[in-house]
Amino acid sequence: MNKLATLMLAATAAMAGSAFAQSAPPYAPLTTDIQAPKPNSAYLQDSRGVIVRNPNGLCWRTGYWTPADAVPGCDAPLCVEPERLENGKCVAPPPPAPPAETAPAPTPAPTPVPAPVPTSEKVSYSADAFFDFDKAVLKPAGKASLDDLVSKLKDINLEVIIAVGHTDSVGTDAYNQKLSVRRAEAVKSYLQGKGVESTRIYTEGKGEKQPVADNGTDAGRAKNRRVEIEVVGTRNTQQQ
Repeated sequence: MNKLATLMLAATAAMAGSAFAQSAPPYAPLTTDIQAPKPNSAYLQDSRGVIVRNPNGLCWRTGYWTPADAVPGCDAPLCVEPERLENGKCVAPPPPAPPAETAPAPTPAPTPVPAPVPTSEKVSYSADAFFDFDKAVLKPAGKASLDDLVSKLKDINLEVIIAVGHTDSVGTDAYNQKLSVRRAEAVKSYLQGKGVESTRIYTEGKGEKQPVADNGTDAGRAKNRRVEIEVVGTRNTQQQ
């Protein structure tokens, strides 16, 4: 009977067609415990139903095998993750998309520097204008002094200009009082001609009451024939 079984097994294999092998990873080794192929089986199997391979690692097909029966490891390559089997080939997944470019971080705005706080400081200027004897007409030197004073007004916020007229001691007190006022008014008129508002200019006459020099000499009396000008205003300064 053993001989008969062997002959039947050989005949069955011949009827199924000659089996041929494909490269594969290890399956069941070829043993003597081989049964006749199950009906319509595409591969030769052992008694446990495991596909049989020979010592060279080749799987044996039967005559029922078709491409639709292909088993990975016998008829198709084994794919290593992350590859996938597609149409009988190992296909690697597409590379990951590059990370989206991020916009550069905005440059922080510079810390604003506090603007200087304007403040005011008191400013005062003084000048003298001298006159000839018994005259209320400005001399060239007096005009030059006033011109210099006007140039300084550009840098300040003008509040007031005070012009105080004086005389020497020659003549009566009443006459000298009127003369001192005319001299102060002459200064005001000149400053108005230089663009100073008349409402900012105040005049006053002191006559011969406030001499600055000795009226007993010509030089002293010349110093007393004068108008004292005082300017009061403010200047803006920047304080950090």
